[in-house]
Amino acid sequence: MTQGTERATADELSDALLEMRGITKTFPGVRALSDVSFAVRPGEIHALVGENGAGKSTLMKVVSGVYPTGSYEGQFFFKGEECHFHNIRESEQRGIVIIHQELALIPHLSITENIFLANEQATRGVINWGLSHSRAQGLLMKVGLDETPDTKISRLGVGKQQLVEIAKALSKNVELLILDEPTSSLNENDSQKLLQLLREFRDQGIACVLISHKLKEVESVADTITIIRDGAVIESLDNKGGQVTEDRIIRGMVGRDLTHRFPPRDAPIGDVAFEVRNWMVRHPIYEDRMVINDVSIYVRKGEVVGIAGLMGAGRTEFAMSLFGRSWGDFVSGKVLKNGVEIDVSTIPRAIESGLAYATEDRKTYGLVLMNDVKTNITMANLDGVSTNGVLISPKEIQVANQFRDALAIKTPSVKQITVNLSGGNQQKVVLSKWLFADPDVLILDEPTRGIDVGAKYEIYTIINRLAAEGKAIIMISSELPEVLGVSDRIYVMAAGRIAAEMPSAEATQEAVMKAIMRLARAGAEEVVL
Repeated sequence: MTQGTERATADELSDALLEMRGITKTFPGVRALSDVSFAVRPGEIHALVGENGAGKSTLMKVVSGVYPTGSYEGQFFFKGEECHFHNIRESEQRGIVIIHQELALIPHLSITENIFLANEQATRGVINWGLSHSRAQGLLMKVGLDETPDTKISRLGVGKQQLVEIAKALSKNVELLILDEPTSSLNENDSQKLLQLLREFRDQGIACVLISHKLKEVESVADTITIIRDGAVIESLDNKGGQVTEDRIIRGMVGRDLTHRFPPRDAPIGDVAFEVRNWMVRHPIYEDRMVINDVSIYVRKGEVVGIAGLMGAGRTEFAMSLFGRSWGDFVSGKVLKNGVEIDVSTIPRAIESGLAYATEDRKTYGLVLMNDVKTNITMANLDGVSTNGVLISPKEIQVANQFRDALAIKTPSVKQITVNLSGGNQQKVVLSKWLFADPDVLILDEPTRGIDVGAKYEIYTIINRLAAEGKAIIMISSELPEVLGVSDRIYVMAAGRIAAEMPSAEATQEAVMKAIMRLARAGAEEVVL
Protein backbone atom coordinates (compact mmCIF):
# COMPACT_ATOMS: atom_id res chain seq x y z
CA MET A 1 0.00 0.00 0.00
CA THR A 2 1.30 3.42 -0.84
CA GLN A 3 1.19 6.60 1.21
CA GLY A 4 -0.16 10.14 0.60
CA THR A 5 -3.87 9.97 -0.22
CA GLU A 6 -3.48 6.23 0.40
CA ARG A 7 -3.95 4.88 3.93
CA ALA A 8 -1.84 2.20 5.59
CA THR A 9 0.12 3.59 8.55
CA ALA A 10 1.18 1.35 11.44
CA ASP A 11 -1.16 3.14 13.86
CA GLU A 12 -4.11 2.65 11.54
CA LEU A 13 -3.35 -1.05 11.11
CA SER A 14 -3.15 -1.51 14.87
CA ASP A 15 -6.76 -0.30 15.11
CA ALA A 16 -7.95 -2.64 12.37
CA LEU A 17 -10.86 -5.02 12.80
CA LEU A 18 -9.32 -7.20 10.08
CA GLU A 19 -5.64 -7.16 9.20
CA MET A 20 -4.02 -9.36 6.54
CA ARG A 21 -0.25 -9.64 6.14
CA GLY A 22 1.65 -11.10 3.19
CA ILE A 23 -1.16 -13.30 1.87
CA THR A 24 -0.04 -15.44 -1.08
CA LYS A 25 -2.34 -17.98 -2.74
CA THR A 26 -1.50 -20.18 -5.71
CA PHE A 27 -3.51 -22.50 -7.91
CA PRO A 28 -2.10 -24.94 -10.47
CA GLY A 29 -0.42 -22.80 -13.10
CA VAL A 30 -1.31 -19.40 -11.62
CA ARG A 31 -0.50 -17.21 -8.61
CA ALA A 32 -3.79 -15.61 -7.61
CA LEU A 33 -2.46 -13.50 -4.72
CA SER A 34 1.06 -12.22 -4.20
CA ASP A 35 2.13 -10.86 -0.79
CA VAL A 36 -1.13 -8.99 -0.19
CA SER A 37 -1.60 -6.82 2.90
CA PHE A 38 -5.06 -5.47 3.58
CA ALA A 39 -6.87 -3.89 6.55
CA VAL A 40 -10.47 -3.05 7.43
CA ARG A 41 -11.44 -0.82 10.35
CA PRO A 42 -14.50 -1.21 12.55
CA GLY A 43 -17.63 0.39 11.14
CA GLU A 44 -16.24 1.28 7.72
CA ILE A 45 -17.29 0.40 4.20
CA HIS A 46 -14.15 -0.79 2.44
CA ALA A 47 -14.43 -1.34 -1.31
CA LEU A 48 -12.20 -3.88 -3.04
CA VAL A 49 -11.94 -3.29 -6.79
CA GLY A 50 -9.98 -4.69 -9.69
CA GLU A 51 -10.33 -6.40 -13.05
CA ASN A 52 -11.70 -9.93 -13.36
CA GLY A 53 -9.17 -12.41 -12.07
CA ALA A 54 -7.30 -9.74 -10.08
CA GLY A 55 -7.72 -11.76 -6.87
CA LYS A 56 -10.52 -9.92 -5.04
CA SER A 57 -12.78 -12.89 -4.41
CA THR A 58 -9.81 -15.15 -3.67
CA LEU A 59 -8.64 -12.78 -0.92
CA MET A 60 -12.06 -12.76 0.71
CA LYS A 61 -12.33 -16.54 0.48
CA VAL A 62 -9.14 -16.70 2.55
CA VAL A 63 -10.74 -14.43 5.16
CA SER A 64 -13.95 -16.47 5.34
CA GLY A 65 -12.34 -19.91 5.53
CA VAL A 66 -13.46 -21.07 2.10
CA TYR A 67 -9.72 -21.51 1.51
CA PRO A 68 -8.66 -23.06 4.83
CA THR A 69 -5.55 -22.38 6.84
CA GLY A 70 -2.58 -24.14 5.29
CA SER A 71 -3.77 -23.59 1.72
CA TYR A 72 -2.16 -20.13 1.57
CA GLU A 73 0.89 -18.30 2.89
CA GLY A 74 0.81 -15.32 5.25
CA GLN A 75 -1.37 -14.56 8.23
CA PHE A 76 -4.40 -12.52 9.15
CA PHE A 77 -5.91 -11.18 12.34
CA PHE A 78 -9.48 -10.44 13.38
CA LYS A 79 -10.04 -8.22 16.41
CA GLY A 80 -6.34 -8.58 17.21
CA GLU A 81 -6.31 -12.40 17.25
CA GLU A 82 -4.64 -14.49 14.57
CA CYS A 83 -7.16 -16.64 12.69
CA HIS A 84 -6.77 -20.21 11.47
CA PHE A 85 -10.15 -21.00 9.95
CA HIS A 86 -10.65 -24.50 8.57
CA ASN A 87 -14.07 -23.83 7.08
CA ILE A 88 -16.68 -21.13 6.61
CA ARG A 89 -18.60 -22.14 9.72
CA GLU A 90 -15.64 -21.19 11.93
CA SER A 91 -15.42 -17.72 10.36
CA GLU A 92 -19.17 -17.18 10.82
CA GLN A 93 -18.88 -18.11 14.49
CA ARG A 94 -16.35 -15.27 14.84
CA GLY A 95 -18.72 -12.79 13.15
CA ILE A 96 -17.39 -12.86 9.56
CA VAL A 97 -20.07 -13.52 6.95
CA ILE A 98 -19.48 -13.63 3.20
CA ILE A 99 -22.13 -13.39 0.48
CA HIS A 100 -20.66 -14.90 -2.66
CA GLN A 101 -21.23 -13.64 -6.18
CA GLU A 102 -22.61 -17.06 -7.09
CA LEU A 103 -25.79 -17.62 -5.09
CA ALA A 104 -25.82 -20.53 -2.63
CA LEU A 105 -29.53 -21.05 -2.00
CA ILE A 106 -31.50 -24.30 -2.20
CA PRO A 107 -34.22 -23.79 -4.84
CA HIS A 108 -36.84 -26.16 -3.44
CA LEU A 109 -36.71 -24.83 0.11
CA SER A 110 -38.61 -21.76 1.31
CA ILE A 111 -37.13 -18.37 2.05
CA THR A 112 -37.35 -19.08 5.78
CA GLU A 113 -35.67 -22.46 5.43
CA ASN A 114 -32.82 -20.94 3.41
CA ILE A 115 -32.30 -18.02 5.78
CA PHE A 116 -31.93 -20.25 8.83
CA LEU A 117 -30.28 -23.25 7.17
CA ALA A 118 -27.67 -24.59 9.65
CA ASN A 119 -28.77 -21.80 11.97
CA GLU A 120 -32.23 -23.13 12.84
CA GLN A 121 -34.44 -21.39 15.38
CA ALA A 122 -34.92 -24.45 17.57
CA THR A 123 -35.49 -25.43 21.18
CA ARG A 124 -34.20 -28.83 22.28
CA GLY A 125 -33.85 -29.87 18.67
CA VAL A 126 -37.37 -28.84 17.63
CA ILE A 127 -37.65 -26.02 15.10
CA ASN A 128 -39.93 -23.19 16.14
CA TRP A 129 -41.53 -22.40 12.78
CA GLY A 130 -43.61 -19.52 14.11
CA LEU A 131 -40.49 -17.78 15.41
CA SER A 132 -38.58 -18.65 12.23
CA HIS A 133 -41.22 -17.15 9.92
CA SER A 134 -41.56 -14.07 12.12
CA ARG A 135 -37.83 -13.39 12.13
CA ALA A 136 -37.59 -14.11 8.41
CA GLN A 137 -40.38 -11.61 7.72
CA GLY A 138 -38.49 -8.95 9.68
CA LEU A 139 -35.30 -9.61 7.73
CA LEU A 140 -37.16 -9.48 4.41
CA MET A 141 -38.62 -6.12 5.36
CA LYS A 142 -35.14 -4.87 6.22
CA VAL A 143 -33.74 -5.77 2.81
CA GLY A 144 -36.86 -4.54 1.02
CA LEU A 145 -38.07 -7.87 -0.37
CA ASP A 146 -41.85 -8.04 -0.65
CA GLU A 147 -42.32 -11.82 -0.54
CA THR A 148 -43.86 -14.15 2.02
CA PRO A 149 -41.35 -16.22 4.05
CA ASP A 150 -42.84 -19.51 2.83
CA THR A 151 -42.18 -18.67 -0.85
CA LYS A 152 -39.87 -21.19 -2.51
CA ILE A 153 -36.56 -19.87 -3.82
CA SER A 154 -37.25 -21.47 -7.22
CA ARG A 155 -40.07 -18.97 -7.71
CA LEU A 156 -37.79 -15.96 -7.30
CA GLY A 157 -35.67 -14.22 -9.91
CA VAL A 158 -31.92 -13.80 -9.51
CA GLY A 159 -32.25 -10.30 -8.06
CA LYS A 160 -34.68 -11.36 -5.36
CA GLN A 161 -32.53 -14.36 -4.53
CA GLN A 162 -29.65 -11.98 -3.89
CA LEU A 163 -31.77 -10.14 -1.34
CA VAL A 164 -32.52 -13.45 0.39
CA GLU A 165 -28.77 -14.07 0.62
CA ILE A 166 -28.34 -10.71 2.33
CA ALA A 167 -31.20 -11.44 4.72
CA LYS A 168 -29.53 -14.78 5.50
CA ALA A 169 -26.28 -12.99 6.35
CA LEU A 170 -28.09 -10.52 8.59
CA SER A 171 -29.62 -13.39 10.58
CA LYS A 172 -26.16 -14.10 12.00
CA ASN A 173 -24.12 -12.11 14.52
CA VAL A 174 -22.22 -10.11 11.90
CA GLU A 175 -19.26 -7.86 12.68
CA LEU A 176 -17.65 -8.03 9.23
CA LEU A 177 -19.94 -8.46 6.23
CA ILE A 178 -18.27 -9.30 2.91
CA LEU A 179 -20.39 -8.75 -0.19
CA ASP A 180 -19.11 -10.02 -3.54
CA GLU A 181 -20.93 -8.13 -6.33
CA PRO A 182 -24.13 -7.75 -4.27
CA THR A 183 -25.86 -5.38 -6.69
CA SER A 184 -24.97 -7.19 -9.92
CA SER A 185 -28.48 -8.69 -10.07
CA LEU A 186 -30.34 -5.61 -8.86
CA ASN A 187 -31.89 -2.69 -10.70
CA GLU A 188 -31.01 0.89 -9.86
CA ASN A 189 -33.69 1.39 -7.21
CA ASP A 190 -32.93 -1.85 -5.39
CA SER A 191 -29.20 -1.19 -5.63
CA GLN A 192 -29.65 2.18 -3.94
CA LYS A 193 -31.71 0.54 -1.17
CA LEU A 194 -28.93 -1.95 -0.60
CA LEU A 195 -26.27 0.76 -0.47
CA GLN A 196 -28.40 2.59 2.07
CA LEU A 197 -28.50 -0.62 4.10
CA LEU A 198 -24.71 -0.69 4.08
CA ARG A 199 -24.66 2.87 5.39
CA GLU A 200 -27.02 1.82 8.17
CA PHE A 201 -24.77 -1.12 9.02
CA ARG A 202 -21.84 1.28 9.19
CA ASP A 203 -23.76 3.46 11.64
CA GLN A 204 -24.40 0.34 13.73
CA GLY A 205 -20.67 -0.43 13.84
CA ILE A 206 -20.73 -3.28 11.30
CA ALA A 207 -17.80 -3.21 8.90
CA CYS A 208 -18.43 -4.12 5.26
CA VAL A 209 -16.11 -5.20 2.48
CA LEU A 210 -17.76 -4.41 -0.85
CA ILE A 211 -16.47 -6.08 -4.02
CA SER A 212 -18.06 -4.38 -7.00
CA HIS A 213 -17.49 -3.47 -10.62
CA LYS A 214 -20.08 -0.69 -10.37
CA LEU A 215 -17.65 2.10 -9.70
CA LYS A 216 -20.29 4.80 -9.27
CA GLU A 217 -21.65 2.80 -6.35
CA VAL A 218 -18.17 2.32 -4.92
CA GLU A 219 -17.46 6.02 -5.26
CA SER A 220 -20.72 6.95 -3.53
CA VAL A 221 -20.61 4.62 -0.52
CA ALA A 222 -17.04 3.53 0.31
CA ASP A 223 -14.87 5.08 3.02
CA THR A 224 -11.76 3.35 1.67
CA ILE A 225 -11.07 1.91 -1.78
CA THR A 226 -8.37 -0.73 -2.26
CA ILE A 227 -7.32 -1.55 -5.82
CA ILE A 228 -5.94 -4.99 -6.70
CA ARG A 229 -4.27 -5.76 -10.01
CA ASP A 230 -2.77 -9.13 -11.01
CA GLY A 231 -2.96 -10.48 -7.47
CA ALA A 232 -1.21 -7.55 -5.80
CA VAL A 233 -2.43 -4.46 -3.96
CA ILE A 234 -1.77 -1.37 -6.07
CA GLU A 235 -3.04 1.26 -3.62
CA SER A 236 -5.66 2.11 -1.01
CA LEU A 237 -7.45 5.42 -1.40
CA ASP A 238 -9.12 7.48 1.31
CA ASN A 239 -12.63 8.31 0.08
CA LYS A 240 -14.19 9.69 3.25
CA GLY A 241 -14.40 13.09 1.62
CA GLY A 242 -15.88 11.57 -1.54
CA GLN A 243 -13.06 12.98 -3.63
CA VAL A 244 -11.93 9.82 -5.42
CA THR A 245 -13.23 9.89 -8.99
CA GLU A 246 -14.30 6.99 -11.16
CA ASP A 247 -11.53 7.79 -13.64
CA ARG A 248 -8.99 7.65 -10.80
CA ILE A 249 -10.21 4.18 -9.81
CA ILE A 250 -10.15 2.93 -13.41
CA ARG A 251 -6.59 4.15 -13.88
CA GLY A 252 -5.50 2.10 -10.89
CA MET A 253 -7.43 -0.98 -12.01
CA VAL A 254 -6.30 -1.19 -15.62
CA GLY A 255 -3.08 0.80 -15.43
CA ARG A 256 -4.27 3.32 -18.02
CA ASP A 257 -6.99 5.89 -18.66
CA LEU A 258 -10.21 4.67 -20.25
CA THR A 259 -11.48 7.79 -21.96
CA HIS A 260 -14.41 6.29 -23.88
CA ARG A 261 -16.63 3.87 -21.96
CA PHE A 262 -18.57 2.77 -25.05
CA PRO A 263 -16.78 2.19 -28.37
CA PRO A 264 -18.24 4.03 -31.38
CA ARG A 265 -20.18 2.04 -33.95
CA ASP A 266 -21.05 3.11 -37.46
CA ALA A 267 -22.35 -0.12 -38.98
CA PRO A 268 -25.14 0.03 -41.57
CA ILE A 269 -28.54 -1.20 -40.42
CA GLY A 270 -30.46 -3.37 -42.86
CA ASP A 271 -33.89 -4.93 -43.21
CA VAL A 272 -35.92 -6.51 -40.42
CA ALA A 273 -34.25 -9.80 -39.48
CA PHE A 274 -36.24 -10.86 -36.44
CA GLU A 275 -39.76 -10.12 -35.33
CA VAL A 276 -41.99 -11.16 -32.43
CA ARG A 277 -45.74 -10.60 -32.74
CA ASN A 278 -48.32 -10.55 -29.95
CA TRP A 279 -46.32 -12.77 -27.60
CA MET A 280 -48.34 -14.06 -24.60
CA VAL A 281 -46.93 -16.21 -21.79
CA ARG A 282 -48.46 -17.31 -18.46
CA HIS A 283 -46.59 -17.87 -15.23
CA PRO A 284 -45.47 -21.55 -15.04
CA ILE A 285 -46.93 -22.03 -11.54
CA TYR A 286 -49.64 -19.39 -11.15
CA GLU A 287 -51.74 -20.03 -14.23
CA ASP A 288 -53.92 -16.96 -13.67
CA ARG A 289 -50.91 -14.63 -14.17
CA MET A 290 -50.11 -13.41 -17.66
CA VAL A 291 -46.45 -12.44 -17.25
CA ILE A 292 -45.80 -11.51 -20.90
CA ASN A 293 -48.81 -9.69 -22.31
CA ASP A 294 -49.09 -9.00 -26.04
CA VAL A 295 -45.44 -8.05 -26.61
CA SER A 296 -44.35 -7.23 -30.14
CA ILE A 297 -40.82 -6.18 -31.13
CA TYR A 298 -38.56 -6.27 -34.17
CA VAL A 299 -34.80 -6.14 -34.79
CA ARG A 300 -33.04 -5.29 -38.03
CA LYS A 301 -29.80 -6.70 -39.41
CA GLY A 302 -26.83 -4.91 -37.87
CA GLU A 303 -28.99 -3.36 -35.14
CA VAL A 304 -28.54 -3.54 -31.38
CA VAL A 305 -31.90 -3.25 -29.63
CA GLY A 306 -31.87 -2.70 -25.89
CA ILE A 307 -34.64 -3.78 -23.52
CA ALA A 308 -34.78 -1.66 -20.38
CA GLY A 309 -37.02 -2.00 -17.35
CA LEU A 310 -37.15 -2.50 -13.62
CA MET A 311 -36.85 -5.83 -11.85
CA GLY A 312 -40.02 -7.82 -12.40
CA ALA A 313 -40.79 -6.12 -15.71
CA GLY A 314 -40.64 -9.48 -17.51
CA ARG A 315 -37.51 -8.92 -19.61
CA THR A 316 -35.76 -12.20 -18.76
CA GLU A 317 -39.03 -14.15 -18.84
CA PHE A 318 -39.69 -12.76 -22.32
CA ALA A 319 -36.22 -13.72 -23.56
CA MET A 320 -36.33 -17.23 -22.11
CA SER A 321 -39.83 -17.87 -23.45
CA LEU A 322 -38.60 -16.92 -26.93
CA PHE A 323 -35.62 -19.26 -26.67
CA GLY A 324 -37.26 -22.66 -26.93
CA ARG A 325 -40.07 -21.71 -24.54
CA SER A 326 -37.63 -22.40 -21.71
CA TRP A 327 -39.72 -20.35 -19.29
CA GLY A 328 -43.44 -20.09 -18.68
CA ASP A 329 -46.58 -21.54 -20.20
CA PHE A 330 -46.78 -20.35 -23.81
CA VAL A 331 -50.20 -18.98 -24.83
CA SER A 332 -49.88 -17.43 -28.27
CA GLY A 333 -47.71 -15.37 -30.60
CA LYS A 334 -45.47 -15.66 -33.64
CA VAL A 335 -41.72 -15.44 -34.23
CA LEU A 336 -40.46 -14.51 -37.70
CA LYS A 337 -36.96 -14.47 -39.16
CA ASN A 338 -36.46 -12.62 -42.42
CA GLY A 339 -40.24 -12.44 -42.75
CA VAL A 340 -40.80 -16.19 -42.44
CA GLU A 341 -42.33 -17.76 -39.33
CA ILE A 342 -39.91 -20.05 -37.49
CA ASP A 343 -40.34 -22.81 -34.92
CA VAL A 344 -38.86 -21.92 -31.51
CA SER A 345 -40.93 -24.42 -29.51
CA THR A 346 -37.85 -26.21 -28.15
CA ILE A 347 -34.29 -25.11 -27.46
CA PRO A 348 -32.77 -27.32 -30.22
CA ARG A 349 -35.29 -25.90 -32.72
CA ALA A 350 -34.54 -22.36 -31.60
CA ILE A 351 -30.80 -22.95 -32.11
CA GLU A 352 -31.43 -24.55 -35.52
CA SER A 353 -33.46 -21.46 -36.44
CA GLY A 354 -30.44 -19.26 -35.72
CA LEU A 355 -31.27 -18.00 -32.22
CA ALA A 356 -28.93 -17.86 -29.24
CA TYR A 357 -29.61 -16.79 -25.67
CA ALA A 358 -26.81 -15.83 -23.28
CA THR A 359 -28.47 -16.13 -19.90
CA GLU A 360 -28.18 -13.78 -16.92
CA ASP A 361 -27.84 -16.83 -14.63
CA ARG A 362 -24.64 -18.48 -15.82
CA LYS A 363 -24.43 -20.84 -12.84
CA THR A 364 -27.82 -22.50 -13.38
CA TYR A 365 -28.44 -22.18 -17.11
CA GLY A 366 -25.28 -20.97 -18.85
CA LEU A 367 -22.50 -23.36 -17.89
CA VAL A 368 -21.65 -26.83 -16.69
CA LEU A 369 -19.31 -25.59 -14.00
CA MET A 370 -17.57 -28.91 -13.38
CA ASN A 371 -16.68 -29.26 -17.06
CA ASP A 372 -13.62 -27.57 -18.48
CA VAL A 373 -13.56 -24.34 -20.44
CA LYS A 374 -13.22 -25.94 -23.87
CA THR A 375 -16.23 -28.20 -23.32
CA ASN A 376 -18.41 -25.28 -22.26
CA ILE A 377 -17.34 -23.15 -25.23
CA THR A 378 -18.10 -25.82 -27.84
CA MET A 379 -21.20 -27.52 -26.35
CA ALA A 380 -23.76 -25.46 -28.32
CA ASN A 381 -22.12 -26.27 -31.67
CA LEU A 382 -20.60 -29.75 -31.48
CA ASP A 383 -20.90 -30.10 -35.25
CA GLY A 384 -18.28 -27.35 -35.49
CA VAL A 385 -15.68 -29.54 -33.77
CA SER A 386 -16.77 -32.95 -35.06
CA THR A 387 -16.46 -35.08 -38.17
CA ASN A 388 -19.14 -37.69 -38.88
CA GLY A 389 -20.35 -37.42 -35.31
CA VAL A 390 -16.87 -37.92 -33.80
CA LEU A 391 -15.45 -35.14 -31.63
CA ILE A 392 -12.05 -33.93 -32.87
CA SER A 393 -10.19 -32.99 -29.67
CA PRO A 394 -7.42 -30.86 -31.30
CA LYS A 395 -10.10 -28.88 -33.16
CA GLU A 396 -12.01 -28.34 -29.91
CA ILE A 397 -8.87 -27.05 -28.19
CA GLN A 398 -8.06 -24.81 -31.15
CA VAL A 399 -11.54 -23.23 -31.13
CA ALA A 400 -11.50 -22.77 -27.36
CA ASN A 401 -8.08 -21.09 -27.49
CA GLN A 402 -9.30 -18.72 -30.20
CA PHE A 403 -12.16 -17.56 -27.99
CA ARG A 404 -9.96 -17.42 -24.92
CA ASP A 405 -7.69 -14.97 -26.75
CA ALA A 406 -10.51 -13.03 -28.43
CA LEU A 407 -12.44 -12.43 -25.20
CA ALA A 408 -9.34 -12.24 -22.95
CA ILE A 409 -10.54 -15.09 -20.71
CA LYS A 410 -8.08 -15.33 -17.83
CA THR A 411 -7.31 -19.02 -17.47
CA PRO A 412 -3.98 -20.88 -17.63
CA SER A 413 -5.52 -23.44 -19.96
CA VAL A 414 -8.79 -24.19 -21.74
CA LYS A 415 -8.63 -27.51 -19.89
CA GLN A 416 -9.17 -25.62 -16.62
CA ILE A 417 -12.37 -26.56 -14.77
CA THR A 418 -14.82 -23.67 -15.31
CA VAL A 419 -15.85 -23.40 -11.65
CA ASN A 420 -12.28 -22.26 -10.86
CA LEU A 421 -12.65 -19.13 -13.01
CA SER A 422 -13.79 -15.81 -11.62
CA GLY A 423 -17.42 -14.85 -12.20
CA GLY A 424 -16.55 -12.39 -14.94
CA ASN A 425 -14.43 -14.92 -16.81
CA GLN A 426 -17.23 -17.46 -16.52
CA GLN A 427 -19.50 -14.91 -18.19
CA LYS A 428 -17.02 -14.63 -21.05
CA VAL A 429 -17.17 -18.41 -21.48
CA VAL A 430 -20.97 -18.15 -21.80
CA LEU A 431 -20.59 -15.54 -24.52
CA SER A 432 -17.95 -17.63 -26.28
CA LYS A 433 -20.30 -20.61 -26.34
CA TRP A 434 -22.97 -18.72 -28.22
CA LEU A 435 -20.59 -16.84 -30.48
CA PHE A 436 -19.19 -20.18 -31.64
CA ALA A 437 -22.74 -21.31 -32.44
CA ASP A 438 -22.76 -18.47 -35.02
CA PRO A 439 -26.38 -17.35 -34.56
CA ASP A 440 -28.23 -14.82 -36.71
CA VAL A 441 -30.13 -13.47 -33.70
CA LEU A 442 -28.31 -13.11 -30.40
CA ILE A 443 -30.19 -12.36 -27.17
CA LEU A 444 -27.81 -11.08 -24.49
CA ASP A 445 -29.33 -11.04 -21.00
CA GLU A 446 -27.14 -8.93 -18.68
CA PRO A 447 -24.01 -9.71 -20.77
CA THR A 448 -21.66 -7.64 -18.59
CA ARG A 449 -22.97 -8.64 -15.17
CA GLY A 450 -20.00 -9.18 -12.87
CA ILE A 451 -17.51 -7.97 -15.46
CA ASP A 452 -15.02 -5.19 -14.77
CA VAL A 453 -14.97 -1.89 -16.63
CA GLY A 454 -12.07 -2.84 -18.89
CA ALA A 455 -13.61 -6.17 -19.85
CA LYS A 456 -16.98 -4.48 -20.46
CA TYR A 457 -15.35 -2.42 -23.20
CA GLU A 458 -14.14 -5.67 -24.79
CA ILE A 459 -17.69 -7.07 -24.70
CA TYR A 460 -19.10 -3.88 -26.23
CA THR A 461 -16.49 -4.14 -28.99
CA ILE A 462 -17.57 -7.73 -29.69
CA ILE A 463 -21.21 -6.61 -29.85
CA ASN A 464 -20.21 -3.93 -32.37
CA ARG A 465 -18.33 -6.47 -34.43
CA LEU A 466 -21.33 -8.81 -34.52
CA ALA A 467 -23.58 -5.93 -35.56
CA ALA A 468 -21.15 -5.05 -38.35
CA GLU A 469 -21.46 -8.67 -39.54
CA GLY A 470 -25.21 -8.15 -39.89
CA LYS A 471 -26.32 -9.99 -36.75
CA ALA A 472 -29.55 -8.91 -35.04
CA ILE A 473 -28.83 -8.32 -31.36
CA ILE A 474 -31.20 -7.92 -28.40
CA MET A 475 -29.52 -6.74 -25.22
CA ILE A 476 -31.17 -6.76 -21.80
CA SER A 477 -29.45 -4.77 -19.07
CA SER A 478 -30.35 -3.38 -15.66
CA GLU A 479 -27.75 -0.64 -16.12
CA LEU A 480 -29.50 2.17 -17.98
CA PRO A 481 -26.25 3.91 -19.01
CA GLU A 482 -25.20 0.64 -20.66
CA VAL A 483 -28.50 0.29 -22.54
CA LEU A 484 -28.25 3.89 -23.70
CA GLY A 485 -24.58 3.63 -24.62
CA VAL A 486 -24.75 0.42 -26.65
CA SER A 487 -28.19 0.34 -28.28
CA ASP A 488 -29.44 1.79 -31.57
CA ARG A 489 -33.04 1.55 -30.41
CA ILE A 490 -34.66 0.82 -27.05
CA TYR A 491 -37.81 -0.91 -25.88
CA VAL A 492 -38.98 -0.19 -22.35
CA MET A 493 -40.79 -3.02 -20.55
CA ALA A 494 -43.05 -2.71 -17.52
CA ALA A 495 -45.47 -5.26 -16.03
CA GLY A 496 -44.88 -7.64 -18.92
CA ARG A 497 -45.77 -5.10 -21.61
CA ILE A 498 -43.93 -2.76 -23.93
CA ALA A 499 -44.22 0.66 -22.32
CA ALA A 500 -42.33 2.61 -24.98
CA GLU A 501 -40.05 2.39 -28.00
CA MET A 502 -37.46 5.07 -28.67
CA PRO A 503 -34.32 5.59 -30.79
CA SER A 504 -31.16 5.91 -28.74
CA ALA A 505 -30.71 9.51 -29.89
CA GLU A 506 -33.91 10.45 -28.06
CA ALA A 507 -33.48 8.12 -25.09
CA THR A 508 -32.42 9.32 -21.65
CA GLN A 509 -32.63 7.75 -18.21
CA GLU A 510 -35.43 10.19 -17.41
CA ALA A 511 -37.36 9.27 -20.57
CA VAL A 512 -37.12 5.56 -19.76
CA MET A 513 -38.36 6.05 -16.19
CA LYS A 514 -41.19 8.29 -17.35
CA ALA A 515 -42.34 5.58 -19.77
CA ILE A 516 -42.44 3.04 -16.95
CA MET A 517 -44.34 5.39 -14.67
CA ARG A 518 -46.73 6.33 -17.46
CA LEU A 519 -47.73 2.70 -17.94
CA ALA A 520 -48.12 2.28 -14.18
CA ARG A 521 -50.41 5.31 -13.99
CA ALA A 522 -52.50 3.90 -16.82
CA GLY A 523 -53.26 0.99 -14.54
CA ALA A 524 -51.28 -1.69 -16.35
CA GLU A 525 -51.44 -4.80 -14.20
CA GLU A 526 -51.06 -8.51 -14.74
CA VAL A 527 -53.94 -9.92 -16.77
CA VAL A 528 -56.05 -12.48 -14.94
CA LEU A 529 -57.69 -15.05 -17.19
